[in-house]
Amino acid sequence: MAISAELGEALEQAVSDLVATGRYNSKSEVLREGVRLVQEREARFQELDASLKLAAAEADAVGWLSEEDVFSELEARYADKRD
Repeated sequence: MAISAELGEALEQAVSDLVATGRYNSKSEVLREGVRLVQEREARFQELDASLKLAAAEADAVGWLSEEDVFSELEARYADKRD
């Protein structure tokens, strides 16, 4: 399946430079690598999103601590170390 994409001058030059230096054999190879990298990043975002949802569900089940409670606990824990 052929895809035509308008990259703009700067990205087109970057692709051409990568091919010219021999790093890649063709513009298509550069673009395929770019799409693979985007797929990897999106997969990591999905993993992070799932982790955040799990953490939020666990926090809801256990209960959240208020900001004031957290700071009070930290102040009490480290009060003697300040002196």
